[in-house]
Amino acid sequence: MAEVLVYVDHVDGAVRKPTLELLTLARRVGEPVAVALGGGAADTAAVLAEHGAVKVLTHEAAEYADYLVVPKVDALQAAVEAVSPAAVLVPSSAEGKEIAARLALRLGSGIITDAVDLESGDEGPVATQSVFAAAFTTKSRVSKGTPVITVKPNSAAVEAAPAAGAVEALSVTFSAAATGTKVTSRTPRESTGRPELTEAAIVVSGGRGVNGAENFAIIEALADSLGAAVGASRAAVDAGWYPHTNQVGQTGKSVSPQLYIASGISGAIQHRAGMQTSKTIVAINKDAEAPIFELVDYGVVGDLFDVVPQLTEEVKSRKG
Repeated sequence: MAEVLVYVDHVDGAVRKPTLELLTLARRVGEPVAVALGGGAADTAAVLAEHGAVKVLTHEAAEYADYLVVPKVDALQAAVEAVSPAAVLVPSSAEGKEIAARLALRLGSGIITDAVDLESGDEGPVATQSVFAAAFTTKSRVSKGTPVITVKPNSAAVEAAPAAGAVEALSVTFSAAATGTKVTSRTPRESTGRPELTEAAIVVSGGRGVNGAENFAIIEALADSLGAAVGASRAAVDAGWYPHTNQVGQTGKSVSPQLYIASGISGAIQHRAGMQTSKTIVAINKDAEAPIFELVDYGVVGDLFDVVPQLTEEVKSRKG
């Protein structure tokens, strides 16, 4: 069976959930070979093996932290040359998509971004995408070179599948461009204690109907009762009610959680483009004609200031 390279997204050896999802998808089209780079790369092996990696290629060097994405592209190119994989899978983050694009260009290969599913085909992996603001679903495959595919978080369930996970050192020679852009400083993001928005299994979002920054507390309370991330519509963000980093939509972040709760959001196409692939969608809006109700699984016509606190208390009582 052909091998499939999986780029490992980790922080000092702690593997992030989207990588484990990629291993699940990789097993559908071949044998997963993980590529872990930077500080703590060797520490990822046990978790990667537990989730199906037959091999873990590691390389630790200061360049991965000191410079932008080019060193990682150099390493993935070296891994492709060493393994000759059937495909390369990368998490569909901002950095992941830049790495994938640069790698595909170097390999002279086609690229598919923001896939939401992957299956084996007679002529190579077939990726499913939601396109044109999630109005259509397409199936695509790369017809030239080694397919480079980025996959959205929450596109597959994480499944344990113990494998050998043999650790092998990857030989990497950095290109002249690798040290072209240096990282001069970093400021850690303050933790809210909530899941990362793009990776969360549940997202609770507020929009124009929240009617003020101070009222986002009721959105946060519901999110915290569910262990969810908090999102916001563009209208709420532009009004200064919530940080831009939490914007869900075409010009914000795309999310695909198991459950998406939209409170006080009308459902403009800009917002729908960022959340329409959610597995289950619930909307709370006092306007029965709001466009958001066209795509929901469950809709509540009512004032969010009445509905959301009651829902929060119900969740707490059931959990308690």
